[in-house]
Amino acid sequence: MTEEFDLGVLLAERGGERYELHGKYLNHQLPRMLHTIGFDKVYERAEGAHFWDADGNDYLDMLAGFGVMGLGRHHPVVRKALHDVLDAQLADLTRFDCQPLPGLLAERLLAHSPHLDRVFFGNSGTESVETALKFARFATGRPRVLYCDHAFHGLTTGSLSVNGEDGFRDGFAPLLPDTAVPLGDLDALARELKKGDVAALIVEPIQGKGVHEAPPGYLRAAQELLHKHKALLIADEVQTGLGRTGDFYAYQHEEGVEPDLVCVAKALSGGYVPVGATLGKDWIFKKVYSSMDRVLVHSASFGANAQAMAAGLAVLSVMENDQIVANSRAVGEQLRSRLAALTDKYELLADVRGRGLMIGIEFGRPGSLKLRSRWTMLQAARKGLFAQMVVVPLLQRHRILTQVSGDHLEVIKLIPPLIVDETDVDRFVDAFTDVMDDAHSGGGLMWDFGKTLIKQAVANR
Repeated sequence: MTEEFDLGVLLAERGGERYELHGKYLNHQLPRMLHTIGFDKVYERAEGAHFWDADGNDYLDMLAGFGVMGLGRHHPVVRKALHDVLDAQLADLTRFDCQPLPGLLAERLLAHSPHLDRVFFGNSGTESVETALKFARFATGRPRVLYCDHAFHGLTTGSLSVNGEDGFRDGFAPLLPDTAVPLGDLDALARELKKGDVAALIVEPIQGKGVHEAPPGYLRAAQELLHKHKALLIADEVQTGLGRTGDFYAYQHEEGVEPDLVCVAKALSGGYVPVGATLGKDWIFKKVYSSMDRVLVHSASFGANAQAMAAGLAVLSVMENDQIVANSRAVGEQLRSRLAALTDKYELLADVRGRGLMIGIEFGRPGSLKLRSRWTMLQAARKGLFAQMVVVPLLQRHRILTQVSGDHLEVIKLIPPLIVDETDVDRFVDAFTDVMDDAHSGGGLMWDFGKTLIKQAVANR
């Protein structure tokens, strides 16, 4: 008789080996990095916007799993939906029937973008981008997609081709023949469109790397230019969508913007089941799926599975019933404005920007001689070390999880669960103020840790 599987027993017996197992069988650099910066914590449980370790210490999550945990962890409505769908024992993924949950989720999702008509469900953000790239190329009959400098759209080969960060692209060529243009530069966009081979422009309304927002009026003007040249606008809302920026979609902040394709993922999952969605106009889908012979010309083995669809429906229900978008807008503005007020107090704090609960804190060269010499030393070793120096004491001293916004960037990005409240804002601002006081004192543990980071950066060259 087969021995019964007991997950609880397995975790109790071997959960303590987590870092060793990862180092031996998975990405060996991850545990190495976590040990180096002191992030090698052991979290025992989580709820909402908080974690707890084995000693019962509470940690505030200002990262939300890179935006996946829009409703926080283990939301009771999402948990119940998943229990319900498992208990229902649906005849899922037969591939030759039409289950109700995908249609119901598509209907509810499209209600938030009424100019769009149809949805393709995949399994991740990068997959939703891959779908948009394929659909745009096929619908227009053109090969080239434009993207913006410093953009991030995913790491599979197609989405990597529209990724604006060289560090992710290096060593993976040849990629697709796509072309970068500066975010906000309409003249550069127009020059590329005149060549007549552009299928689309893909753009994040607010870039995740560095938290840079498209200039006012850019998206609408770009849309008009694209349509004039019979090209499409793709809005990548994988991170900015579902309330993150204080609107349901970030592109909705600008009146009159109606993308032809919209990519969604992350928060739609409820933090449980991977899901990606590509929303698009009817004529695009009908061109791709032009006949019964082409019914499976683009599909995903686990796309539209019942668990993912149930999670998505539960997420949208909570967002609508609990006014999650309004909370993101109000609490995000409170957090951003309180942090922005500190720029006059701290010379190392250069800028605070963003919308809703997507906020970038940028550090810059100080004016005073003592701090400037230390800043220069860090920059010579590796750009981005000061931001990491802030991230570490936020966790070690104040039990607040954050992370830098990208490699070689002096920017911390705050993307907490959209359910955070004024108490969480107070906790973060108080902690950040304490860390910045330490940084400006000219000594202390922060700068000692900076020396450790410098040694590590030099050793890795």
